[in-house]
Amino acid sequence: MSRNSRERCVCVVLSHSSPIYVPSMFPSPLFSLSFPSLSLTSLLPFPHLFSLFPSLSLTSFLSFRLFPSPLFSLSVCGGGVDSRAEQCASYNNQEFMGRLYDWEPFTEVGLDKQCELTCRPVGYRFYVRQADTVRDGTPCVNRTTNDVCVAGRCLSEGCDGVLGSGLVKDKCGQCGGRDHSCRKVSGSFQNTSVPLGYHTILDIPPGATAINITERSASSNYLALRTGTGVSVVNGRWAVDPPGEYPAGGTTFTYTRPRALSDGQEDRGETLTAPGPTTTLLTLYVSSHTITVEDPPPPPPIYSPSSAERWTAERSHPRGSVPNRNVRIPPRTDLPLDTQSPFAWRRGRLTECTASCGKGSQYREILCINRHNDEEVPDRKCDSATKPAPEEEACNTHPCPAFWEASSWSECSVSCGKGVQQRQLQCRQSFGNRSTMVHPQRCANLTPPDLTQPCQLRLCSHWEIRTNWSSCSVDCGMGKRTRNVRCVSDHGSVVNDKECNARLRPQGSEDCHMGPCVTNWYFTGWSNTCSAQCGPGVQRREVLCLTRGGREGGECIGDKPADMKACNGGPCVPTYLWYSSPWGQCSAPCGNGTQRREVICVEKMGTDFRVAEISQCAQLEKPPLVQACEMEACQPQWFTTDWSACSRSCGEGLQVREVRCLTPDKQHSTECSLTTKPDQEQPCNTIPCSPQVADDNCRDKRHNCVMVVQARLCVYTYYKSACCASCTQSAQRLIPGFMS
Repeated sequence: MSRNSRERCVCVVLSHSSPIYVPSMFPSPLFSLSFPSLSLTSLLPFPHLFSLFPSLSLTSFLSFRLFPSPLFSLSVCGGGVDSRAEQCASYNNQEFMGRLYDWEPFTEVGLDKQCELTCRPVGYRFYVRQADTVRDGTPCVNRTTNDVCVAGRCLSEGCDGVLGSGLVKDKCGQCGGRDHSCRKVSGSFQNTSVPLGYHTILDIPPGATAINITERSASSNYLALRTGTGVSVVNGRWAVDPPGEYPAGGTTFTYTRPRALSDGQEDRGETLTAPGPTTTLLTLYVSSHTITVEDPPPPPPIYSPSSAERWTAERSHPRGSVPNRNVRIPPRTDLPLDTQSPFAWRRGRLTECTASCGKGSQYREILCINRHNDEEVPDRKCDSATKPAPEEEACNTHPCPAFWEASSWSECSVSCGKGVQQRQLQCRQSFGNRSTMVHPQRCANLTPPDLTQPCQLRLCSHWEIRTNWSSCSVDCGMGKRTRNVRCVSDHGSVVNDKECNARLRPQGSEDCHMGPCVTNWYFTGWSNTCSAQCGPGVQRREVLCLTRGGREGGECIGDKPADMKACNGGPCVPTYLWYSSPWGQCSAPCGNGTQRREVICVEKMGTDFRVAEISQCAQLEKPPLVQACEMEACQPQWFTTDWSACSRSCGEGLQVREVRCLTPDKQHSTECSLTTKPDQEQPCNTIPCSPQVADDNCRDKRHNCVMVVQARLCVYTYYKSACCASCTQSAQRLIPGFMS
């Protein structure tokens, strides 16, 4: 199931005094089993998880998630382990009270000052607060996991990976949950007898969290745990492990065996707890070692990979039994065997050193090998829960040679033109993953880098006024005048204005006042022509009210001068001229043809026109009536003859005609389109022929006798006589067997 799938969870808790929690994902009802001295309440989908064992009560929080575990973890970015040390070391090259010190963090401060940068000189007993706050992301001084400083405040990371959210995981393993995604199931296990050997209690599936297995009182039994592949984790192979932490299934199990209390009091039982979540299947057993042996047989040598040493110890037992806890008993063949995996983890060769000098680190590779032939196999064949953590080993601890370290170049000594840059040099030497300043004598045999270098940011430039002031932008009132100001280099070329000092730039524009503005009437001259070619007309001119500055508007003194006056073009004399209509269509659809138009004589009197006699325009050249026209080139086309006579006079005959494709010069061609080819045949005379009857006097006298028969008019004497042959033949067809 993908990580984006809906999470489904079940939480199982076994206890004699706790409430019952049932997962919402299981619709199955609870059921109850009854045995002597036994009460059990469990979940129907998991009846195989629990077995009954003597004097043993288990409390377990098991959280089942149906996607691969463990989930991803979120780490805080920023400072890191050496962040505070690096910040203190940044003051190594700054003088303090007249000398240089190597600074290291001083962390013995109060909770309210754990995000201040407090440093102490190496080898000295005083400390100094170098800064009010450390860099954001620096771990807090009195920190727990993932506590970091942000803006001078120590913030803790919630389970959601957000600083200061305050969210924690609930019993079901949900971040910010309220223990609602799983339910608790409780029960009590009581049994007074158990056979010798290992007995399965339950399977702990992948994804289980908050695991708590508790023996309510001391007994002669031991809790045992092994992986789903059979590798022993705790108290396997007939041996007893000491209390402690045992990694398995992606989590760490804490195994406890309390010491005996004072006389008259019972021992507390064993416990096996783990935070989870588990990543593989684990199986919980109870191991019974209670026997009486007079002469025990010598046990065979046993080796278990999960514990280099096995621990046997006396512990109190219930009254009436004195077991021998130092005896190893061979396993019974009728019980589940605690088999040893043929694959195991082994340390291999060292990795390359992280530093060539000054103390680096390296690790030994962890390999999965076959125990039988010592050959390396893929890691997936070994139990990932028992894989040893890589151990860091120091390497190349000899000191690194001293070296010169130069600071960044200073700013140029001048803002333009040629100047000088400077920098500082330090003799430093690396020790481990940090370097420190040493006496310059150690770098005496090295050539020091340059302390100064020439610099020139840009050429020095100056402002230059290129033109005089322009005329004012208005004729009257307030306006503007400008002049050309440019930034010029030492060589006289115009450069960008940024190259010159903006504060020294001469003014490029200024206000100008041309005196008060006065309005007045302005007008153009009269037009040169009269509006009429003959007879009365008018002449026009433009009249405007303008200020002295040339702006239109305002109120002028006096009446507005006239903008038109009368004129006369003299008496009108009639004139005659030819009037031509537009050209008509070309006479040929293709190739060369002619176009025609109408031409008439008209009389013009002023603006009036009328048709005049042609003789009035005789002295004028008459426009042509016809002109040549040229269309697109003619293409081959189909030609046909007339239809032939019908092949039959009645009863559907056939007519034919000749169809030819000819070019414009009437030559045979094959370039005509077959889709437009005219038909060469057509039906004709489709009316039926008159029927044949024996009586020569009985014949059709009308041409539409077929329609008479179809309309069933033969019952009338007139139609029966006029269409005798058709009516007789129709009647004969109606007589059965007549035509057979």
